[in-house]
Amino acid sequence: MTGQAAEHPPLERGARFARRAALPYDGVSPFPRGGAAAYERAPAWRSALTAVVVAFPFVALALAAWLLWGSLIGPADIALAVALYAVTGLGVTVGFHRGLTHGSFTAARPMKVAMAIAGSMSFQGDVIGWVATHRRHHAFTDRPGDPHSPYRFGTSVAGELRGLVHAHVGWLFSRDVTPPSRYAPDLLADPDLRAVSRAFPWLCLLSLGIPAGAGWAIGGTWHAALTALLWAGLVRVALLQHVTWSVNSLCHMVGRRPFRTRRHDRATNLWPLAVLSFGESWHNLHHADPTCARHGVDRHQIDPTAAVIRLAELLGWVHDVRWPLPARVETRRRP
Repeated sequence: MTGQAAEHPPLERGARFARRAALPYDGVSPFPRGGAAAYERAPAWRSALTAVVVAFPFVALALAAWLLWGSLIGPADIALAVALYAVTGLGVTVGFHRGLTHGSFTAARPMKVAMAIAGSMSFQGDVIGWVATHRRHHAFTDRPGDPHSPYRFGTSVAGELRGLVHAHVGWLFSRDVTPPSRYAPDLLADPDLRAVSRAFPWLCLLSLGIPAGAGWAIGGTWHAALTALLWAGLVRVALLQHVTWSVNSLCHMVGRRPFRTRRHDRATNLWPLAVLSFGESWHNLHHADPTCARHGVDRHQIDPTAAVIRLAELLGWVHDVRWPLPARVETRRRP
């Protein structure tokens, strides 16, 4: 399948719920507290656990830098960091995002499981929770109900600065839970994805264990293992997290908007992030046409995620790919 199909059913249901439950919003005021878009509150311990997950790479980085002060990073550390950044980052963009959230393609079972495992190793949450949250973001983009809009506190200078912090990392500490039963029932019904979701803590440990073990195997010393853990583990995790969070924050505040989106949706294209985000920062087109498998549709727009999907399609690992149709793209372009 080379054309576009209807919205992914669970996401479409979320959008219909958003239309029914959305609170009145003028596009400039702070979001009202509570209301129809709010869900059950998470326990306080969950916010504390999130703080540990977010802070851990930086605390560990400071400790490792102190222990390894005066040591130089080696080519093996760089190679391992680049390789693991690509594997885990594409697990998020190909697997979590374009595949499982938006149904841009259908993956064979081994590919589906492999993508879910790779994305889980990015330390960005379990696959089912990630997908549910992102579908909710699309259902309520930049209006009450959006879990990480930078306009949550209004459009004044102070409000946008506060909103930028919220959209980037502050929303992770919110006790507002997104129910997977509403936004990801298809994933909850998949035993493979439920198993990967339960294994999330162990996959995070594996994500750090692989570079440490590889560093030991290559260098044969504790020093080699620690430098590999530092650069290919901790620094790689922190960088990928902040690139992903920058799509939530910067790509709704800075950049161009060549395509029309829904009312109040301010998603932008931000080219400096294109390579590091594997094409996710062509965010304006994505919000104009969420199920499209390619986000960088214009000339010179680098989209490594789309290239990987194309390769997987040629190898028979995915099918029913929703590639952009020129006529459909042009109907969404601003005059």
